[in-house]
Amino acid sequence: MSKSSIVPERQLVFSGGLAATIGLEEAILLQHLQALFDHHDPQIQGGFAWLAVERDFLLHSLPFWGAVDLHRITRSLVDKGVLLVESPPLHTAERLVFALNESVDTSPPPVQQPHQETPHPRSASLLPQHWAPSEDLLHLLALNHNIPRQFALEQLEDFIFYWRERGETSHAWESKFRQHVTSNWRRHQQQQAEAFRVKEPTVLDNSWRPSLDALEILARNEVDRSFIDQAVPEFILYWRERKATPKDLNSKFITHIRIQWAKYTSAMEHSTEPKRIPQQWSPSGDAFDILRMSHIDEDFARSLIAEFIVYWRDSNKVHTSWNTKFIQHVKYHWAKRHQMEQAGQKNAGQQGINPTSRTRDRSLEQDLSDTSWAE
Repeated sequence: MSKSSIVPERQLVFSGGLAATIGLEEAILLQHLQALFDHHDPQIQGGFAWLAVERDFLLHSLPFWGAVDLHRITRSLVDKGVLLVESPPLHTAERLVFALNESVDTSPPPVQQPHQETPHPRSASLLPQHWAPSEDLLHLLALNHNIPRQFALEQLEDFIFYWRERGETSHAWESKFRQHVTSNWRRHQQQQAEAFRVKEPTVLDNSWRPSLDALEILARNEVDRSFIDQAVPEFILYWRERKATPKDLNSKFITHIRIQWAKYTSAMEHSTEPKRIPQQWSPSGDAFDILRMSHIDEDFARSLIAEFIVYWRDSNKVHTSWNTKFIQHVKYHWAKRHQMEQAGQKNAGQQGINPTSRTRDRSLEQDLSDTSWAE
C-alpha cells in the first residue's frame, strides 16, 4: 500500500540570513529567480545578465502568490537595489524581464597559447586584504537606502576582517558588502531611535508626572489642568496597588483622565444638588429647543440672559436647574409682551370713543419692580 507524501512538490529553498536582511518574501522570490540562470541562457546587456520569464510560469511555480503579489515583491527587490527590471508591472504584463544587480565580466577570454592548458572558468576567491567596494555600489547604497558614503566605508574594516577570518570564498563580494552595510545601517537607526525615545519608569513612585505630550493632548480635549493634577495621586495609587507599571504609562493616563473627566462633566451637568448660577452661565441647546417649540423667538430669549443672571446672582439663591428657571422666565416675558401688544391695540381702537382713556394698564414703576416671574 503506497503512502501519499504530505510534501508532494519540490521544496523551495531560501537563505535564512538573506531573509533576515531583505525580508522573507523577497528572499524566496530572489533565490527562485536566481535559480533560473542555471537552466536558461541570459543576454548580456550593459554589463548585466538579463532573463525573460513568463508570468504564468511564476504563478505556477509559486502558487501561493498572485500577479499583484509578484509585482509588489519585485518592486520591493528593486527598491532594495538587488534586482533590475525592464518590463511593465507583472499584474499588467505577460512576462518579467529582469537581471540581478551584479555586474558580469564581459571581457573576452584570454588567447590560448600553444602547449598551454585550457584555462578553467573563474572560480570563487578569498576576499583580498585590501578589497574595496566600487563607486557604483557606494552610489547605489546612497540612492536606494539613504546610507551616507562615509558610513558605508566605516564598515569596510570589520567586513574584511570577518570574512578573511572565516576563510570563505565568494563570487560576489560586492553583494555581501551591501548586505553587511544595510544590516548595520538598520541597527544604527534603531539605536538612534532608542536614544530619543522617552523611557517609562520601571518603578512608579509619587514623583511621577505625565509627559508634556500627554498634557498637551488633554488640553486639546479641554480638560481642566487642576482636574488633571488632582487625578495624578489616584492614578499612581491604582498602579502601585497592582504592583505593575505598564510600558505605555502616559497613554493609560490619558485614557484614565478622559473617562474620569467625562463622568465628572456629566455629573455636573445633570446634578440634582442646588447651586448658585455661575457668572458665565448660558442656557443649554435643549432649553432653546423647548422655547422654539413654544414659538418663542430665540433672539428675544437671548436678550434676557444678562438680566436673568444678574437677578439670580444678586439674590444669592440656589436651584437645581437653571435651565428650567430660564424657560419660565422667558415664557413669562413673552406672554407679558403679547399682553401689552394686545392692550395697545385695544386702546388704539377705543381712542375715537374715549380720548381720555389710558394706553397702559400698569405704570413703568410697576413693570420695573415686577419680579413675579421669579416665583
